[in-house]
Amino acid sequence: MATSSITKNFIVSGEEQVEMFANAIEESYQESLHRVPTPDMRITHLRGSEEVKKFMAKRKKTNA
Repeated sequence: MATSSITKNFIVSGEEQVEMFANAIEESYQESLHRVPTPDMRITHLRGSEEVKKFMAKRKKTNA
């Protein structure tokens, strides 16, 4: 999510800027509701220390 990129204060003044800001937030929210999972978004469930060790070894090998 984009929340980590919002690190500064900013001022929104005037009716037009407020409307544009509100529309941008609403559009961003709507887009987040319609995300389609991609293959790189797979979830891996690990059960037990052996599975964790195998996963980390595979991860280390892939990222080496």
